[in-house]
Amino acid sequence: MLYLHDVWVNWFEGEENGYNVCYFHEWRKDDGIELLDQVPLIYITESLYQYIENDMHDLPQGLLDAIYKRAYTRKGQERSVVDYACIVTDGNDILAFDTIGYRIPIRKSRLIPRQEQLVYEMIQKAKPQHFGFDDSNYVKEYHMLSMSPEFVFGLTRRERQLKQLLMMGLDQLRTTNNIEELRYWLTEWNPKKYPDIRYMDEEEVWQALYDGVKYGWSFAHEELCEKLIKGQPFLEKMWELENNYAEGTSKQKSKNQ
Repeated sequence: MLYLHDVWVNWFEGEENGYNVCYFHEWRKDDGIELLDQVPLIYITESLYQYIENDMHDLPQGLLDAIYKRAYTRKGQERSVVDYACIVTDGNDILAFDTIGYRIPIRKSRLIPRQEQLVYEMIQKAKPQHFGFDDSNYVKEYHMLSMSPEFVFGLTRRERQLKQLLMMGLDQLRTTNNIEELRYWLTEWNPKKYPDIRYMDEEEVWQALYDGVKYGWSFAHEELCEKLIKGQPFLEKMWELENNYAEGTSKQKSKNQ
C-alpha cells in the first residue's frame, strides 16, 4: 500500500458536495489545519471517486477494511491512530477523508499543491481499484440545499457560503408558501415584474424567484440574501462571520500595499 507522510489537511465537515471542500488557494488563516503523520493513498475508479467526493453514503466495505487503523495524526510528540482515514485519487483530482469512526466520509479535505504533485507521481504505475463499488444504481441528487455545481460555478468561497444562506432563506420561504410573502420577495428581486406579479399564483411566483436567483452571484443576490435572513439569528450569525472575514482580508491587503 502507498502512504503519504506529514500531510496538512483542512477538514470540511459534513460537506456532501466537493465544491464546498475548498482547494488550498481558498484556505483561511483561521481554518483548523491538522497534520496527518501517515495516511494511506489509494488510486480508485472515477465513479467511486465521484461517489466519495460528492456524497455522504456508506463507503465500500473493502475500502474500509483496506485502510483500517493505517492512518495516524500527530499533535506535538503525540501520535494517534485513526480508524478510517485515507487519500483517494482518480488520477484527475485528489481528496482526503476521515470517517471519524463511522462508515461515511464525514470530514473531507484537499491537499497542498506540493503533496498533490507527489500523489500524481506515486500512482503512475498503479491501477485504479473499485472495491466492489457498483455505480449502476447510484445517481447523485441535487436540490435547493444541495445545489447543482452549475449554480455555484466560478464563485469564491465567500460567495458559495452566502449563496447557501440565500438558499436556506428561500427554503423557509417555500415551506411557508405565503403568496403575499412570495410576491413581496419577487418584487424585491425584480421590481420591473411587479405588474405581472399581482396576477401570479404561488407556484408561478416561486418559480420566477428561484429561476431568477439560482445562477451566479451578484450584488443583487447579496442584497436579497441580507434582507431575506433578517430576524433569523443563526443565519444572521453566519452572514456576519463571512462579512467579518471579508472585511479583515480587505484591511490586511490595504495594509500590505
